[in-house]
Formats: sequence, C-alpha cells, structure tokens
Amino acid sequence: QRLRPSHHACEAGQAFRQPVAWSHRMAGARNIQSDAWMMRAVPEHKQEEIRASSEDTSQEEQSLATRAAQLAAEVVASPIFYLVAGLVAVKLVSSTGEQAGSILILAALPVTALTALSKSSVGKQVQAQLEARLPELEAEAATLREAHQTAQASSPWYGINRRGRLPGLLGSAPHLAGEVAGDSGFDPLGLAKDPAAFARNYEVELLHARWAMLGAVGCLIPEALSINGVALGESRWWAVGAAKLKEDVTLNWGGIEGFRIAGKQGIGLIVACQLALMGGPEYARYVGIKALEPVGVYLPGTLNYPGGAPFDPMGLSKQADRFPEDCVKEIRHGRIAMLAFLGYAAQAAVTHKGPVQNLLDFMEDPAHNNLFVRLAGHVSV
Repeated sequence: QRLRPSHHACEAGQAFRQPVAWSHRMAGARNIQSDAWMMRAVPEHKQEEIRASSEDTSQEEQSLATRAAQLAAEVVASPIFYLVAGLVAVKLVSSTGEQAGSILILAALPVTALTALSKSSVGKQVQAQLEARLPELEAEAATLREAHQTAQASSPWYGINRRGRLPGLLGSAPHLAGEVAGDSGFDPLGLAKDPAAFARNYEVELLHARWAMLGAVGCLIPEALSINGVALGESRWWAVGAAKLKEDVTLNWGGIEGFRIAGKQGIGLIVACQLALMGGPEYARYVGIKALEPVGVYLPGTLNYPGGAPFDPMGLSKQADRFPEDCVKEIRHGRIAMLAFLGYAAQAAVTHKGPVQNLLDFMEDPAHNNLFVRLAGHVSV
C-alpha cells in the first residue's frame, strides 16, 4: 500500500504530464500557457511594466528594420549605387563564368529589389512612416522652393532683361519671359506658345542635354585609351554595335581583362540588360516626382530637378543663392554637348574615325584636315 501512489499524487502527476504532452504537440500553446502562468506569479504593477517594455522592444525592432529598409531604398534609387554596384556585378559575373542567366538577373536586381520592398510588410511600414512625415517634409520643400524663387528673381540670368538672351529678332519671342534656366528668347516656330507644350519640350531638352553630356565624355575616353595602347576591342563609339553584330569582340571597361558585365556576350543580351537596367528608372520618370514614395524615398524638388539623397547627394540644391545659376550652367553645357555629339556623328560619317583621332589629325595638319577642305572635296575619303 505504501508503494501504491496516492489518489492526490496520481492527480498531480497526471496534471503535470498533460501539459508536457500537450506542449510536445502544440509548442505555441505551451509558450502562451507558460507565459500566462509566469505572469500570474508577478504582481499586477510589474505585469504592466513588462508589457510596456515588451512593446517598446518590439517597436524599436520595427523601427530599426524600417530605417534599414528606407536606407536600402535610398541607396538603390541613387545613381551612385549603379556605379558601385557595377563593380560588384563585374566580380560576381566573372566568378559565375559569365553565364547569360546570371548577367540578366544582376541587371534586373535593382528594380526587382525595389519592387519587392514596396510590396513587403517592411515596405508598408516604411511608406507609413513617410506618410506620417510628409507634412513636415513638404513644408521644408516648400520653404526651399521659395528660397529658389527668391534667388531666381534677383539673378541676372532670369527675367526680361536677362543675360544670355539673343540679340535683336533672334531673342524676341514675346512668350518667353525668362522664367526657366537657359531661356534665350529664341522660338521662331512658336513651339513654346502653348504652356503645356513648352513644359514638355523643356523637360525633353533637359533630358537629352544630360544624356549628351554623359555620352560626349563616354565617346572620348575609350578612344583616348585605345590610342594610348589600351586594348578595348573596339574603341570608336559608332563602330561598337557593328563590331558586336559581325565579330566575336570582347569589350572590357578600361581595357582591363575580365572587367565587364555583358561585354563578352552578343548584342541581344546587351540590349536585354539595358532594358532591365533602364526600364525601372524610365518608368519612375514617367510616374513622376512621387515614384519612389512607395519605398519611403521622398524627393523634395520638381520634375526636372527632383533633388533628395538619390539625385542630390551633396545637397547642392540647398544652396539657394547658387541653385538658379547652377541650372543655367547645366542647360548651357548640355546644349554644347548636344552640338558636340552632332559633330561626332558628322565626323564619323565623313572620316570614319573617332572624335579624338579627328582632333589629332587636325592638330597635325590643320590646313588640310578641316571642315572646309572636306566640303570642297579636296581630300579623298
């Protein structure tokens, strides 16, 4: 009888075994039940402190995740990211044997990552935090725009009597009052009479000007390197596409072997990578200034000058007294670059050489290697 367990002992053992067995089947329920048992043993005022501390910890973890996601979005949206990411992509592509699939995946990764972030729960938190801060951010942006307008009103490059306005009839368009950067008053065809058409044409001109500045320099550097003995495969800007179509030419950045992403591939994959890389930015440009808000990135500027960390990492637009003049310099340099690129194309059609070689030929014999002699037909091509 002493060896037989008592009735109370059996009940206690059974009561002990049942939670243990249940916990093996339902771990989540055990955790909740054990937490409830522990909370019953804690005084009520201590329970409130524990709950508050737990909520603070959870909010802090969410806040850290949100800030990390927002920082990642700003980094991926920045043009500087593509420069750094290009170096990383070169290493990854070379380590995978330059497979077409890995190249295309890396090209599409930035846009895919931003899209995935905007659809995720963390992305929703980032967007919610941005929406909560929007009134403050918009007020700061409005203050900065007012400072820009004040500086523009006192700038000699704007207004009726602005600098840079063409003399006489060339700059006499009455509907051009010097309200934007680079307004020279020249509009003989009246293309800017409609305000909507003028805004669209100005956006397009600025876009082409920026591409021309990049392209003008991008055409010079490879040819200059090639002339100085760096093997690039094909250095003439106008012959690269034809070389990739006709020959198995490998294009290395800077002539460094292996320093490429799709330079060893055919033109089809290069085009696909370009579409993947540029599709996202072009869609964002089409959507407008608020395109990056779903990933928590606020752009305080305008459509043509978005500003913010992605497009103004050095904060130059915050120098309100200089910003209007900087806009004038940008569009003037861009127009020169567009004319320069037109000159590149004309030279290539006539001499079948690149701009650097044409310059060297002119410096060697300016009397014979010039536009007028070519037009007169004294030099056979």
